[in-house]
Amino acid sequence: MTRRRPDPAETLTGPGTVVVKVGSSTLTAADADRHLDRIVDVLVDRAGLGPGRSAVLVSSGAVAAGLAPLGLARRPTDLAGLQAAASVGQPAVLARWTGSFDRHGVPVGQVLFDLDDLVRRDHYVNARATLRRLLGLGAVPVVNENDAVATDELRYGDNDRLGAVVAHLVGARALVLLTDVDALYDRPPSRPGARRLEWVPDPWHVDAEIGAAGSAVGSGGMRTKVVAARMAAAAGVPTLVTAAGAVARAFSGEDVGTWFGADPAPAPARALWLAHVAAPRGVLRLDAGAVAAVVGRGASLLPAGITAVDGVFAVGDVVELRDPDDRPVARGIVAYSAAELPPLLGRSTHDLRAELGAMYAREIVHRDDLVVDPVRRAGAPAQPAG
Repeated sequence: MTRRRPDPAETLTGPGTVVVKVGSSTLTAADADRHLDRIVDVLVDRAGLGPGRSAVLVSSGAVAAGLAPLGLARRPTDLAGLQAAASVGQPAVLARWTGSFDRHGVPVGQVLFDLDDLVRRDHYVNARATLRRLLGLGAVPVVNENDAVATDELRYGDNDRLGAVVAHLVGARALVLLTDVDALYDRPPSRPGARRLEWVPDPWHVDAEIGAAGSAVGSGGMRTKVVAARMAAAAGVPTLVTAAGAVARAFSGEDVGTWFGADPAPAPARALWLAHVAAPRGVLRLDAGAVAAVVGRGASLLPAGITAVDGVFAVGDVVELRDPDDRPVARGIVAYSAAELPPLLGRSTHDLRAELGAMYAREIVHRDDLVVDPVRRAGAPAQPAG
């Protein structure tokens, strides 16, 4: 199915919700207040916040904003230092957004997530309800990862991908990733002859050489923005990557940045959560026949096709399915614990039923609880950028 390039003015100013992610480099620049006020003015004036039109801000900058008050010359590398800087910087970031929106009489609400809020299905649904309620009340949610308490094991990782998850949660019309780079290029933009990519119909087929380095104060880079665009595309949400300084031009419909297309047939919300948000607790390694059945025919995963089990997981946890070359092929909700599986591997359900009873004839992962890895589904190269 052909993916139509979004009309910028229609997509960014039409009815619905726009999710805008603002990076640390924008909020810590010398003219940061001017950039912040410009973003707010554009959202209020040009996006027309009001009945039927809303916005969510995914704001980085908590750690960076805490450096100067604490007398730190650079971003800490230890977890405790990052948490301390975030605890000081988060109120400062929120105060800046609140003050800017106050000029227009628009209320702001703070929403802090940790990974557990998103990887657990019940928490994910509650987060969605909270955001939608705030939007319904006319507030602009300012979202960030809860860096002040998150541990390395409970971090989402970067706010580009968090922005894509928020786009899932609120059913966004568009995702806008504002950065210090004006677009995606076919090679690092510092190289001679680098060409801006105005339109990427399918973000799973990006052949560009993507720069991976982030800013000195941030944690992302262009790779994370492509990953975020892929996540948003699966939810049917187009993504624009552009410079923070070009935000007014973007919302005026000018040709700036890089637009990434969206899947014209987005997956259901539960499948999106399973594919892009849930954290696998273990790995099931499959033989070639099982890969062909799961990926090619949309079949359930049976014990006969599993060669090994890694990790510790319980019934109902999410696991990753990998092929004989150790590449991810799918994710699913497992019907057995890790301790139960080893005696079942490689055996047919018929034999298991005869020896152990009917309860052991069930699928390891039922097809209704399974999503094929987007790279395999799209037919793109096996390893995505990032």
